[in-house]
Amino acid sequence: MSLDLVKKIVKALDDKKGNDIQVIKIEELTIVADYFVIATANSNTHVRALADEVEYELEEVGILTEHVEGRATGWVLLEYPGVVVHVFLEEARNYYNLERLWEDGAKLDVRELLK
Repeated sequence: MSLDLVKKIVKALDDKKGNDIQVIKIEELTIVADYFVIATANSNTHVRALADEVEYELEEVGILTEHVEGRATGWVLLEYPGVVVHVFLEEARNYYNLERLWEDGAKLDVRELLK
């Protein structure tokens, strides 16, 4: 289920022009989630629009967000079963650098997920 969920999330982010979408498979490294999906937005409004689109698209197929953090900040976190979505402003993404923190995870090819 998690990979199908990741595909839906990546499509929703791509449809709303999310930038530099990355997917990191972390199931071997932590019990927190199976995947992190990370995207960059151009503005606070774009951060909210990306998060809203992910929530909307998943609710349409009956998948509800388990937890949401940061609606009023430059970093929104959405938790789903097995998947954590991070939508950042570029400055925040560079600062927290999740890709470096989770570099031992397997990076998935987003282009393949969008097919």
